[in-house]
Amino acid sequence: MTGSISIAMRIIKERSLPIGLILGIFTLIGILYLPLSSTLPIAGHRMLAILAFSIIIWISEAVSYEVSAIIITTLIAFLLGTSPTLENSNEIYGTSCAMTIALAGFSNSALALVAGALFIASAMNFTGLDKRIAIITLTKIGISTKRIMIGSIIVTIVLSLLVPSSTARSAAIVPIMMGVITALNINKNSNISAGIMIIVAHATGIWNIGIKTAAAQNLLTVGFMEKILGKTVTWSDWFIAGAPWSLMMSVILVMIVIKILPPEKNNSFLNKDIQNHSLENLGPITSSQKRLLFVSFLLLCLWFTEGKLHKFDTTSTTYLGLIFLILPKFGVMSWRDIQARVPWGTLMVFGVGISLGSALLSTQAAQWLGEQVILIIGLDQLESWKIFSILSAFLIIIHLGFASATALASSILPIMIAVLTAIPYDFDWTGLIMLLGFSTSYGFILPINAPQNMICMSTGTFNAKKFATIGILITVIGYLVMVLFSITYWKWLGWI
Repeated sequence: MTGSISIAMRIIKERSLPIGLILGIFTLIGILYLPLSSTLPIAGHRMLAILAFSIIIWISEAVSYEVSAIIITTLIAFLLGTSPTLENSNEIYGTSCAMTIALAGFSNSALALVAGALFIASAMNFTGLDKRIAIITLTKIGISTKRIMIGSIIVTIVLSLLVPSSTARSAAIVPIMMGVITALNINKNSNISAGIMIIVAHATGIWNIGIKTAAAQNLLTVGFMEKILGKTVTWSDWFIAGAPWSLMMSVILVMIVIKILPPEKNNSFLNKDIQNHSLENLGPITSSQKRLLFVSFLLLCLWFTEGKLHKFDTTSTTYLGLIFLILPKFGVMSWRDIQARVPWGTLMVFGVGISLGSALLSTQAAQWLGEQVILIIGLDQLESWKIFSILSAFLIIIHLGFASATALASSILPIMIAVLTAIPYDFDWTGLIMLLGFSTSYGFILPINAPQNMICMSTGTFNAKKFATIGILITVIGYLVMVLFSITYWKWLGWI
């Protein structure tokens, strides 16, 4: 009898829904049954319920992000589809119109740019060019403890310029750095090993802020700016604003790691033979790597001169480069190679994220929520740099609950934009929105807050406590430096 009960309990447990999903469903229903505000349309009310549901399942990771994208799309189709339109309360949207809204993000240029970025990252990995760049850079830097750490940051910067995917960059750098650790016979549990891997993780996040094409959340920020404000920020403008912060934080990162995790020894322990052996393993540079390097530098030049020497946008120039990468004879990979390497689920989540943000705005949900924030906090009484300080601190804190900066940007940035545009200032908010986009990359405290953190942690060189100890310092100092920049450098540039 006891055995039968335990079997029954186990079956129930195995077949039960994840707690996060149950909580999300109850929250969705609860908000739907809350009394309506007289200033909030029914469609907006329902979109807020969907937003709350989305945040809960994203934070709890009750289902995969790809599955969540399908659920959110369906919820928008039926809940918004049965809502009265904003123009006529006697007419409903209909599921066909609502599904169009739910899929609108897939026609956004930001999604196309993310797809292009993933293609380039795949080409780097397929040809081995990312590995070649990393190893050559490291051998030029030299291999003492401090130089390895500095070298890993330089590799991250170089690859951030050429590989528009933080996950792909980490996946390329981590095996190389582990190979260095193994070649030098460094204990995996040593401070040196932990410091190297933590630097790789944090440097990736730091340079996600400095380079527009380095991370999906940046492109999502630009996508919302284009859709809502009808304005954008060029690659060079983003770089001029963000790179100095990233450079300063890179220096601080090395100093903090060496202080918190003092190396057991600090001398040159890699000789020329090992360096040459690493280069010999690479073999001569291949013709496909040369072509990819040429296209990458061409794209970098086009991105940097956007709005200065030409008026071609980042997405269009990226696709121009892609043509050369997939052309027969000249190209470096076939469509079949791309299919096998591009994480299509990421594009699906990105597209639905844009749709969610757009739907929140088109139904007046984001604007209504923004007005409540202004009333509660009194943002309309503050200077622009103080507004930035408050909203960026909120983004940094709430990021602790998200495992994806894309999910964070999808759900929160539209509300932030609505908050800013509702403030009765005669002010161009484009720069401040870009700076708030910087804050979505603050995944420095918990390993789960960013994919590069998890990739580095999978090496077993550090634990969550070591990571968080350094991450908290990076977060606090990084935030304070941002506040300082907001009243000096960024103000001088006219962004705030």
